[in-house]
Amino acid sequence: MFIYLILIIREGINMSSFIEFKKVSVIRSARKILDDISLEINSDENVVIIGPNGSGKSVFIKLLTGKLYPSYTGDNMVCKLFGFERWNIHDLRSMLGIVTNELQYDFHSEVTGFEAVLSGFFSSIGIFNNHIVTKKMIKKVANIIEFLGVSSLRYKKLEIMSSGEARRFLIARALVNNPKVLILDEPSNSLDIASSVKLYSIMRKILSYGTKIILVTHLVSDIIPEMNRFIFFKDGKIFADGKRAEVFNSTKLSSLFELNVKLHESNNGLCSISIV
Repeated sequence: MFIYLILIIREGINMSSFIEFKKVSVIRSARKILDDISLEINSDENVVIIGPNGSGKSVFIKLLTGKLYPSYTGDNMVCKLFGFERWNIHDLRSMLGIVTNELQYDFHSEVTGFEAVLSGFFSSIGIFNNHIVTKKMIKKVANIIEFLGVSSLRYKKLEIMSSGEARRFLIARALVNNPKVLILDEPSNSLDIASSVKLYSIMRKILSYGTKIILVTHLVSDIIPEMNRFIFFKDGKIFADGKRAEVFNSTKLSSLFELNVKLHESNNGLCSISIV
């Protein structure tokens, strides 16, 4: 069985600290969409970032991927990823895998699932003539898609896949470089019930092989039992941050969503909420 976790020690990379933010803000049109965020996430944690729509979760992810940059608010601001204040996300692909909803729509219509996964080696959208594809890469892709249960769909074009099928191929793409941390941004968005259940199992399977997960969501049904730290975002600020037992409860969730809810956790770990 393919083992995903390979620790690659590189000069200058802080292997213990994944994210270090101090007094980080993002200001657009004179409005703070992220407001004075301070947090540190270690690379050995499984973290849930949860909050209502518009709470700042997506902006936080865009900071990590370099699609947005923090606004200068003073010399005491710190914004580091694996110890770097400046980073090229392509250079960190052996440390960090990212799956977002937008990624699926970046691929043109002729790209197959296998090619999409293979493109993860090159941080590209598809395979091009200048890419040198090795037998080792092809074998690795075959192992990963087998691991995720989509091997039979390898030649199907991403464009005509269901959301659930495409999501698994994009997760496979993020895993080809053996990332230490995998970021999943709203992974069950647009998935039906069956696909959501498969995704739930896949996340647990990935964790069992050592890769850590940062799960960004507004749905408690996405949350698997192994997630041990919870960061709640609200109105561009950190509303709560703590261990599962301290933060992930009916009282905190009711305050977060400004709605009286009750959290339910089944014996098999599935979570849901009901309005009370």
